[in-house]
Amino acid sequence: MRQQTLQQAPVSELEQTTMRRVIWRILPFLVVSYLVSIIDRGNIGMAALQMNEDLGLSKAAFGFASSLYFVAYFLFEVPSNLAMQKVGARLWIPRIMISWGIISMCMALVESSTSLYVLRFLLGAAEAGFFPGVVLYLTWWIPARYRARIIASFMVAIPLANFIGSPLSGLILTLDGALGLRGWHLLFILEGLPAVLLGITAYFVLSNRPHEARWLKPDQKAWLEQTLQAEREQQKKIAPISTWQLLKHKHIWLMALIYSGASAAGTTLSVWSPQLLKTFHLDNMTTGLLNAIPYGLASVLMIVWGRSSDRTGERRWHTALTLFMIVGGICAAFITLSLPATIVIMSLILVGAYSMKGPFWALASSWMSSSSAAAGLAAIGAIANLIGGAVMVNAYGIINEKTGNHTLALLPLAALCLAGGIAVVIMGRNLTQHSANEKGVTSS
Repeated sequence: MRQQTLQQAPVSELEQTTMRRVIWRILPFLVVSYLVSIIDRGNIGMAALQMNEDLGLSKAAFGFASSLYFVAYFLFEVPSNLAMQKVGARLWIPRIMISWGIISMCMALVESSTSLYVLRFLLGAAEAGFFPGVVLYLTWWIPARYRARIIASFMVAIPLANFIGSPLSGLILTLDGALGLRGWHLLFILEGLPAVLLGITAYFVLSNRPHEARWLKPDQKAWLEQTLQAEREQQKKIAPISTWQLLKHKHIWLMALIYSGASAAGTTLSVWSPQLLKTFHLDNMTTGLLNAIPYGLASVLMIVWGRSSDRTGERRWHTALTLFMIVGGICAAFITLSLPATIVIMSLILVGAYSMKGPFWALASSWMSSSSAAAGLAAIGAIANLIGGAVMVNAYGIINEKTGNHTLALLPLAALCLAGGIAVVIMGRNLTQHSANEKGVTSS
């Protein structure tokens, strides 16, 4: 009921002007930065169309190389978020961006599977704190009633990156031989450089907290700080506890399970879909263009879904239904896998994977206290990325190599999404009942 009350409360002129200024100040920059992050993370999928042959990589070896990014992400995500909480976003986010940009450009130097393994691991370590850091940063700036749509708007960078990045990478691959470099060398260099430039810019764009923002008026700072503080005092389901206790909390692991399905769907297709489309005997440019279609649809629909979640104040079913959509898309792949059907199936999976993110992160942040959020949000992302990125990307490569069947390789992903969808329904219902019981005890 509290969520619905927040949704229906009248919006003052001060609130409108403050939120408009905050959103336009930080959101476009963060979206562009995350877009570059996703391109640098996923461009190995398009680079593989040339790189795998040059390096003599098998499908299993390529899957392992891709997954090492997520192993490092798992190891460094929580420490990175805790560091950002201490030193502030204005210093920490530029550090993340500059380091991942340099390492991404260095991917052009790989000459063997070993050097590829090392650099993919380092890329994951460098970038590990960016996404959870931004989600934490948004909790410092964005009141709860706006959070799902803002997170969805931020995370639209993921499908948008593939929508833009796939054709862009395909185009860069056609420059093969320019400056004496292979197309995939140019791809890593040209797509890694923007992260370094944006990292330098981030220092001048981002303010740590509302009271430090020179671009807000005093009454706007006061309103925003008071609103966020009032929300912190009302919370929450996971009380303030130590980081170690938090990492053992059953709800953290359940939320990681829920998120891992969507994470796995987006990551697996990002890495493997160019090679799947290539089996229809397409050239690199056509592969990139067709690969962009599902991401374009997902970019639009995830915003619509996030707004729907904010408008109704409903999070649980907005999260669960998207996971069930992924399962339905994978099941449809057993009926037919022609080129048009493949595009439709990829669209179903990716719309589900990305539409889930806004409602889910709004739900997850509402289940934690402000002092638990830094480690908690990072832990959820780290565990989910380890399962979804490292385990599922590897599983897809191994199953595909042994069976030659892309659909069978997606079955573990379907099982994970089904389990996550069921988990969010059950967990949300139990927490709602527990909250209602607490209110009953308090009122009596």
